[in-house]
Amino acid sequence: MKTEAGKTALITGASSGIGRELATLFAKDGYNLVLVARSGERLNDLADKFKQQFGTSEITVIEKDLSDPDAPRQVYNEVTGKNITVNVLVNNAGFGEYGKFATETDLQKELNVIQVNLTALVYLTKLFSKDMVARNEGKILMLGSIASIMPNPMMAVYGATKAFIYSFSEALRNEVKDTDVTVTVLMPPATDTDFFNKAGAMNTVAQQEAHKTDPADVAKAGYDALMKGKDKVVAGFQTKIQAVASRVLPDSVVTSNVRAQMKPQGQADEDSNTGLWLTIGAAAFIAAGLVIALTHKNAGPLDKARYAYKKGKAKYKVGKAKRKAERAIDTVTDEIASVYHDVEAKAEEVLA
Repeated sequence: MKTEAGKTALITGASSGIGRELATLFAKDGYNLVLVARSGERLNDLADKFKQQFGTSEITVIEKDLSDPDAPRQVYNEVTGKNITVNVLVNNAGFGEYGKFATETDLQKELNVIQVNLTALVYLTKLFSKDMVARNEGKILMLGSIASIMPNPMMAVYGATKAFIYSFSEALRNEVKDTDVTVTVLMPPATDTDFFNKAGAMNTVAQQEAHKTDPADVAKAGYDALMKGKDKVVAGFQTKIQAVASRVLPDSVVTSNVRAQMKPQGQADEDSNTGLWLTIGAAAFIAAGLVIALTHKNAGPLDKARYAYKKGKAKYKVGKAKRKAERAIDTVTDEIASVYHDVEAKAEEVLA
């Protein structure tokens, strides 16, 4: 066990899900803890467990609802009032609201989503990062999402908050780059927690897919990235492919794919499969572009001639396949093919 005796990690949303798993990892490595969540009972049970299992000596439980605008200041005052130095801040707390924004969702709940996911996160980060910079030491972990880099229909506000977290974190990381303070964003896929139940999104495709992702695995990926000082980590292989695809596919295609994942089970099979193959196809195009560019760069004259011939032949086959495809898929293929050539050109430019 790695020992971090004397250091303290503050984790919001620590009573369940990814937050609970992160708290467990910190406890295992000898950190003192400040656990923040709405359920004091759950936090106290968790504190007792850590003391027995890991011998954690200092655990401060703060029962606080971060939808209260003054809660972040109250948390900070309680921590500093006890002379606790927070070496690691984990902004994990967050939730969503499911439904069509214009006609189905509850405005007050969405405002609470913004308050918890954004305002409280910014508030806590402001207070604790200032102290970290003054000490020239500290780590901050932000819970983003794969939704940080792609629109999230049926959870439009939630997705937008995660996009904010990603942008905010990257900017903050740049601002503190000359210090020993690091900022890391954890970007998981749908995970097997109580998130979908609280959001009112049970029995959706995404909720069913969430059972494949263990929050303990997500927490471990985030924890390891945080300790290494990385800027971000996308948890899960398939999620990494989605992240790549989201950068190159048209926004409309990415958004439609996410929308299919948010439909009830049984209503989105065809759309979901199409989205999956488009994602895999985009990743394949990117990989092929980079490999071809690297091969071409290091090839001799004869190999380059062969490459040019094969490239032209491949273009002809792709063009023939396009003409036989349905109009919708044809449009997407054009977009992907365009991206493929852009990636190839950029790779050759970088390798030149």
